[in-house]
Amino acid sequence: MKLKSFYSFLTKDLEVIENELLSSVQTKDPLIREAGIHLLQAGGKRIRPVFVLLSGMFGDYNIDRLKPVAVALELIHSASLVHDDVIDNAELRRGKPTVNAKWDNRIAMYVGDYLFARALEIITELDEPLIHRVLSKALVELCLGEIEQINDKYNFDQSYRTYVKRIKRKTALLIAVSCQLGALASGAPESVCKKLYLYGYYVGISYQIIDDLLDFISTEEELGKPVGSDLLQGNITLPVLFAMQNEELRKKIVKINNQTTAEEIKPIIYEIKKSRAIEQSMNISDRYLQKSFHQLEGLKHGKARTSLYNIAKYIGKRKF
Repeated sequence: MKLKSFYSFLTKDLEVIENELLSSVQTKDPLIREAGIHLLQAGGKRIRPVFVLLSGMFGDYNIDRLKPVAVALELIHSASLVHDDVIDNAELRRGKPTVNAKWDNRIAMYVGDYLFARALEIITELDEPLIHRVLSKALVELCLGEIEQINDKYNFDQSYRTYVKRIKRKTALLIAVSCQLGALASGAPESVCKKLYLYGYYVGISYQIIDDLLDFISTEEELGKPVGSDLLQGNITLPVLFAMQNEELRKKIVKINNQTTAEEIKPIIYEIKKSRAIEQSMNISDRYLQKSFHQLEGLKHGKARTSLYNIAKYIGKRKF
């Protein structure tokens, strides 16, 4: 079953969000406009807008109030991807040329900055101080996560706690905030907003762990980028941390540096795939999913809750 089938009843409102996203980059500057459209049309699950809309159903659902939240969060996510691609010198994103590959790093950085700025401008349509405080704090944490990732490149001595803290800031927080702000914008009770925030946080951690696994055990065609890109770029993910518990494998992994080629890393990727690291990482992902299911208990029954449950379950069972 496809992910979209779990929230097909939102199709019309998600089309509204998509049109707003494209409108948000319709600037007079042709370069920013072209690069922005290229990025947005490259695809993506739009999972953050989906979480905004579903969470909005636990309050007084109003697409006009939810729209600026959903658009702002997706623009922030897109901007972070542009900056990530510059840092990693990535040439492909979702199987298509990145903004920096199609133009250059300077253009890409300014396009990312522009998207961040537009997100903050769009969210001002809502006169709700708490929403602005939550979003601004999330942006600060997101940037700190990006800095941490840069500082931790090729650092093979980092801990599990360091890894979780980093993916919390880089991935989980924005998903958690999507759920929280969707509920806040709809006037849901504080207790509901808190549960939805925690649901999003746990789903976000699981989502990133699965993404990190897919980087090893999927294919280049499915990933839209070379297999093992994270490790090649010095990003130490959970499967690598577990793989390094094997002393012989650790000796090979710690030799990887910014001069290592894609061909040289293939045997190491193969060994990680065959190690217990994959199963161990899956088990950690599943623990976070179980925590996300627990947060849904106590929320009102209905299609929104069912969709949130099915989305989390889908994330945990994505095919490799």
